[in-house]
Amino acid sequence: MKINNTIKISFALLLSCFCEMNAEVRLPVLISDGMVLQRDSKVKIWGTAGSGEKVNITFQKKKHSIQADEAGNWSTELSGLKTGGPYLMKINDKEIKDILVGDVWLCSGQSNMEFPVERVTEMFADEINSYENINIRQFKVPAVYDFTEEKDDLTPSSWKPLTKENVMSFSAIAYFYAKEMYEKTGIPVGIINSSWGGTPVESWISEEGLKEFPKYINDKKRFENQNYRNEIKKLESMAFERWNRALFEGDPGLSCEIPWYSDDCDDSQWKTVDLFSTHWGTNGLNANNGSHWFRKNITVSSEFDGKPATIKLGCVVDADSVFINGVFVGTTSYRYPPRIYDIPAGILKAGENNITVRLISNSGNPHFVREKPYKIICGEKEISLEGEWKYRYGASMPSAPDMMFFYYKPVCLYNAMIHPLRNYAVKGVLWYQGESNVSRRNEYEALLSSMIKDWRRSFADSGLPFYIIELADYLHPDDHHGRKAWAEFREVQAKVASGNSNTTLIKNSDLGEWNDIHPLDKKSVAKRIADAVLNEK
Repeated sequence: MKINNTIKISFALLLSCFCEMNAEVRLPVLISDGMVLQRDSKVKIWGTAGSGEKVNITFQKKKHSIQADEAGNWSTELSGLKTGGPYLMKINDKEIKDILVGDVWLCSGQSNMEFPVERVTEMFADEINSYENINIRQFKVPAVYDFTEEKDDLTPSSWKPLTKENVMSFSAIAYFYAKEMYEKTGIPVGIINSSWGGTPVESWISEEGLKEFPKYINDKKRFENQNYRNEIKKLESMAFERWNRALFEGDPGLSCEIPWYSDDCDDSQWKTVDLFSTHWGTNGLNANNGSHWFRKNITVSSEFDGKPATIKLGCVVDADSVFINGVFVGTTSYRYPPRIYDIPAGILKAGENNITVRLISNSGNPHFVREKPYKIICGEKEISLEGEWKYRYGASMPSAPDMMFFYYKPVCLYNAMIHPLRNYAVKGVLWYQGESNVSRRNEYEALLSSMIKDWRRSFADSGLPFYIIELADYLHPDDHHGRKAWAEFREVQAKVASGNSNTTLIKNSDLGEWNDIHPLDKKSVAKRIADAVLNEK
């Protein structure tokens, strides 16, 4: 029996070694069908295989042979790549199809970089709907974070060509930038979109890059324990569940016999308020959080009768649910997206129609944002929804529980969303971030300069170009304190650009919207980036 066991163990070990020596070549997520490789550069191709296994690469009629090291890692560099495509790459028994060679740009930052084409269609619908170009590709880096290690690879994703099926998920700035660059040069463009809304700069810097900022390293260490993070989210989830349950059960507009969104609701005793007034949202000193109900009757012509339409309700602070003639037509759970809801055929009728909005204020000052579209659209006809509405306070609530966004914390995005990219050759970096650092603008010059140095070290390119997009205009003209802070932040951005080599500031402060932290005109600033890149050649 002992002899037989020994034989079995020896055979298993032999089989294991044999399988390891002949292990399938494995490639990182980035090296996949549809990828764009950087022209005029040393392009690294890497992966894993069995220990000591030979890896053969064929691309553009050139062959490369390397051998995996003891740990199974292998890499090689391709140079002199011919611009164009599509090309095929063979790596042992694998084939990577539809490869382009052109210029690859890393686009990173917070929400104004992440901001998708879908959100700018109202301004650029004709252009977006009429344009396709398979020589422009985007790789959207999945939004994940990691506190404990620098990841070697990404969460699965894929390269997507600029087609009607894919365009809406492209970064709007990257879309217009790539389109401008291709039209001016005819060179394929690859976009690596590694961005996440609301994130501060320190989230994108490695622990090594933050060594001069012990406060942030120590903050990162607080969240390294997964059990601790799980407990935070568990308690947070419970707190929100309790808050929302109290909101629902305490809202007379939902619990009464005739709900306040119903056609049969009697609102004759409700207050009358202007849509853009704000006194209803405060008790005179503090905000009235909870639910606020608004009702408005409009008269529509027979041209609207039974037809599909669209309702636009600008932007609302914080959340809303909308009903038309008692029928629910849409909801948004947070403040920033434009409220654009489809009204299905059969809901609108000739004559009097009711619109009801249930607004939820989590914290802060509830209101409808001025100078946004508030109307119903049916074909070429429009009905304004501005002016007087009936109003009634629903459930009075304390502020909603605070939320913990772990991905706002230091280092964690660098680990999971930048470090895995480090081997992939890029032409340069487009960086649009800063709104989340305005309140700490006194340290931003040092932080962003450290990030630039950090990324250049990671990508082994001491001259990696950075294009810093200046914060857009924002805040009401009467908000002197807030506007002063943003102006000072822009001055810091300019200092970073002038104080670091191969770093360019892209003017953007004249292109914003005072009432929207996410201005729609991403095309103009993208053209400025393209002009800056082309003028530096």
